[in-house]
Parts: sequence; C-alpha cells; structure tokens
Amino acid sequence: MSTLNERPTIPSLIRYLVKNIHPETQPFLSHKVGDTWVDITYAEAIEKIDAISAWFLSIGIKKGDRLAIIMDNSPDYIFYDQALQQIGGVNTSIYPTLSEAEVEYILNDSGAKTILVGSTFLFRKVIKVADNCPELIRIIACDRAERNKEKSTLKAGLTGLNHIIEEGRKLLPDYSQAINAAREAILPTDLSCLIYTSGTTGTPKGVMLTHYNLVENVRTSLIQIPVVEKTDLFLSFLPLSHVFERTATYHISLYAGCKIAFAQSLELLARNMGEVKPTIMNCVPRLLERIHDKAIKSGTDAGGIKAKIFLWALKIGRQYRLAKEAGKSPGIILNAEYALAEKLVFSKVKEKTGGRLKFMISGGGALPKNIGEFFGDLGIKILEGFGLTETSPVMAVTEYHRQVYGTVGRIIPGIEVGIQNVDTKQIYTIQTHDTFKEDLQTDEGEIIVRGHCVMKGYLNKPEETAGTIDEQGWLHTGDIGRFFKGNLQITDRLKNMLVNAYGKNIYPTPVENTYLKSPKIEGVFLIGDKREHITAIIIPAKETLQETFNLTEAFFEQPEQFIENKEIKDWIAKDIKIYSNELAKFERIKNFKVKRRPFSMEEGEITPTMKAKRKVIEKKYAEAIEELYSQEVEAD
Repeated sequence: MSTLNERPTIPSLIRYLVKNIHPETQPFLSHKVGDTWVDITYAEAIEKIDAISAWFLSIGIKKGDRLAIIMDNSPDYIFYDQALQQIGGVNTSIYPTLSEAEVEYILNDSGAKTILVGSTFLFRKVIKVADNCPELIRIIACDRAERNKEKSTLKAGLTGLNHIIEEGRKLLPDYSQAINAAREAILPTDLSCLIYTSGTTGTPKGVMLTHYNLVENVRTSLIQIPVVEKTDLFLSFLPLSHVFERTATYHISLYAGCKIAFAQSLELLARNMGEVKPTIMNCVPRLLERIHDKAIKSGTDAGGIKAKIFLWALKIGRQYRLAKEAGKSPGIILNAEYALAEKLVFSKVKEKTGGRLKFMISGGGALPKNIGEFFGDLGIKILEGFGLTETSPVMAVTEYHRQVYGTVGRIIPGIEVGIQNVDTKQIYTIQTHDTFKEDLQTDEGEIIVRGHCVMKGYLNKPEETAGTIDEQGWLHTGDIGRFFKGNLQITDRLKNMLVNAYGKNIYPTPVENTYLKSPKIEGVFLIGDKREHITAIIIPAKETLQETFNLTEAFFEQPEQFIENKEIKDWIAKDIKIYSNELAKFERIKNFKVKRRPFSMEEGEITPTMKAKRKVIEKKYAEAIEELYSQEVEAD
C-alpha cells in the first residue's frame, strides 16, 4: 500500500493506478448496453476525462468553481467528476430524488456554474428552475433528444455530454499542459466536493469535504479491511451522490485498483448480481432485510422435508459460526454437517448473489442484529460501517476477521472517538484504533469525533459549523452510542430520543428493529414523546400481506392512508405481542395504525437516505396519532 504523499488528491488516484497497478488496457468500468455488459478501459476513461477537462477550461471554469451533477450511477458520472476534479473544480452532488425547490436551493447555495443532467425526467426538473439560478451558465444533458429543447428560453447555455467530449478532443492539444498543471496545483486541503445533508430537521447544509478528508478516509479504511484486492469487482447501485457509495465503492476502487460495474436499477439488481458476479458490494440494511425475508419464505413455504432441511441447515450454520467466533474448532461432526448444509442450502442462496461475494458492507442505517447473524449463519460475511457525510464518511467499520453483530466495528486509524454524557458533557472515554480492547464496555452517550475525517465545515453556514464542531475540534455527531466488546455500537439519533410522561428515555431504533424481526412488518415509526405509552405507525410487508389476504394492487391504491380492516390489524397484532416480550414494558407498542403505503420522498416524509422526517410525519398524521391515544389499551 502506498503512502498518502504518493496519492494526495482524488484526481491523482487514477494516474497512480495506471502507472503502478494496472496497464491502461485493463477494464476499469462496466455497464450494460442493450443486452451486453460493455467494459471501459482506463485509457478510454482517461481520454474522455481529459476531453471534458479541456472543454471546461475553454469556457472559463477555474479552480474552486462548483460544478453540479444530478444523475443515476453510470460511467458518465465518473468521467464528469474526474474531469472537474483534475482542474480543481468542486463536485456539487444533487440527489436525483430531490424536489425542484431543493434542486434550486442547492444550485443557488453552491453557486454552481454547470450541471450535468442524467435523464429526460431530471432534465425537465432542472430546466424548470434553471432561470432562477443566476450563477448557472451551462446545462449539460446526457440525453441527446433533450439537447435543444427550450434552448431559446433558457438563460443558461444548453449542450450535450457527447458533444462536449467531441469538442474537447479537438481542444486537447492546446489544453493538455494546462490540465496537467491544474492537477499538480491541487492541494490536499482544497475542497473536493459539496454533499448536501438530507435535512431531516431543516434546510439542507452543504458539507465541505477536502481531498485530504476523502483520500485519507479511504487509506485508513483499507488498513482496517486489508482484504480488498486489485482483482476485486464492485457492483454499484447505491447513489454516488451519497458519500457512502462514493467512498466505499468509487474511491476505494480508485485507490486499490478494483473494477466497478454499474447496476441497471434496483429492480434489476438481482439479475445484475447473477450476470456480473461481484466480489464486493455496498448495501443498505433494507436490502439485506429483503434478502433475508425472501430466503426464509423460499426455504419454509413449501413445508415438509424441504422446510425441515432449510431450518436444520440454519441451526448447523449458527452452531458452526458460534464455534468459529469463540475461537474453537467446530469438530469433525459439525464440519461434516456444515459441508452438507452448504451443499443443500447455503450454496443456493449464494448463487443468487453471483456466487463470488467475499463480503458486503452495510451502511446508511443500523443493521438489525438478527439480520447480520442470519447472513453469518449462511457463511455470507456482512461488514457494518458507521459515519456521517460530515466525517467523509467512515468512522468505524467491522474488521474482516472479527465480527461482533449489533456493532459497527473498530475505530479506523488516525481519529479519536469519544462518548460524551448528553446532560453533563463529561466525556466518558476516548478511543482510537490503537487503544482497541476486546473487553471494553462503556456507558452510553453522544458520539463525538475528531481527526482527519472531520469536514471543513458547512458552506455559507458558520454558525451551524460552530454548533457542530466545538473549540476542541470535536465534531458532535448527534448519534447516541457506546463501546461494546471494543467496537462502537449505535443506539439511536439524539434527536430521535423519546422521553415518556414518566421521564423514561426511549431510543426508537432498537425498539423498531425488534418489531422488524416480524416477517409481516416492513417499517415501524414509533411515537411516544411526553406520552404515557408507546404507539406506532406500522408499514406492513406488502407481498406477505397480499398473499395472506389475497389482495390486489387496487387495495394499496385506495385513498385512505390507513388500513382499518380488523382481520389485518389482528394479524399484525399477534406479532406485535410476540416481539413485545423482548422489550421493557415502557418500550412496548400499546396501539398502532397500519399505513396503506410506505412513507415516501415525494410526500416529503423521508430523506433520500430513507430516514424518517419525524416532525413532518408527526404533523401530517397528527389526527391519526391523537386517535391512537384516545383509545383504551390493554394493560401488560
């Protein structure tokens, strides 16, 4: 592994790769064109990157300018990002799912000069707000059919990405030296990107991340997980507009020399996994929960001998995993049983992922402990990571050889993580990578961090920056957690904490995860702040509900927000009662509403990273919530 000084900035990574790790002819990216997966070599990528950079320079783009991008993952995203980064531009990422008003806000707050738009749908969204963005001088459309639409009415110029590449190739002889000089002039402390936070509690904030933040985060993460190799293949489907996928797939691949294949869509992900056969993937807990639910359903639905074999295999898998985790030899009999379970059951599940996965990294939310254990029983390694946009993002990640389910792993090298009492502000403990002890357990408090991963600040928001990073350099994450067996364990968000009428603190996430063990439940939104007991809005598992009650799509399209069918409510109530036994009495759901459709971004109920906007939901469904508390509930 090279030193940071050899690769101090994002655009230097690809140049290092073709000089020291791979030949230019090595495939770098892959995407599906029609029915065929098409590879793009490093040489082909660099040629397009340089052409776009030449065009940027020709229209006056200079170091420090913000250049926006709104598109789904694709090779074009990489070309555009690398092209702007190597001349000192700042990538301003915009989630494709954001509203027109949010797109307009980000373009104006960042002062973006150009924007690359990835589809006809997104193009229409951007042109509706473009004239309200005075700094925007150019809209670049990927879709040729939209290139000249409304050109005469737009203040900003309009062109196509392919046209830029064609023009840039002609300009390259005159600009190649300027590109090289611009790339060499970039400092590690310079701004690399602006990533706007999801805004669960207010206006989105532009997180300023430097080249040093991002490169050092990758370097130290790879020290933590040294099993990533230049022969690995990532399948990318999480949005590159989010810092998790950008760092844990894109930047890690640039640093280690891995190949990236882009999934066509979430709907086609399962098929793409079978076609591409990835060795590493990043994912979110919800995807793993769905795989878990489908595997359980497939293995047990038929009943009879098939179900018995499936359940037997899971039992053997658990015994084998626990023996390995305890550092014990499984023994001859258990080894033989495990080999049979692998042949009869586990291999069939693994085939659906392509059959080559070394591991998956789960991020963007807490992974329920039972889901991690389930995959461990199958012999599929799930590493869990933790961090924020403001921390570049990785603060901790599971070590490959040491799994503690329900935690997010060991602190990465080079940073300090503290646990601070929420009320007294006393710091209980400060831990680093080097102080790791397997028996360390601490009290719970707010997680604070300082070191190389901490952002430069929020763009145009000095007060918010000062409120997040204190005078000692500690960034206050707003997450509650502790150390357990030496690993960081997340309890909940500080702002999510409910305090009931009797002063009991209730963290919703672990309570919600308990009820999410039910195959009947897809989502839980807990309510109970300043109330005598807990209630909830339940999102049912749609497929299971449809099959159980023989429902059509029309049932879910009815205008009523909540399902009042007593049979359905009683069906869910059975599992609520079962899983309530795992919780303290004051944490148990006493009454609930069954929501017909999931919370959505379009309705403003969740963020692009699928986090519930508590204030929005509580205000929107205030009447239904009051109804929950006006009804009598059974005592425990």
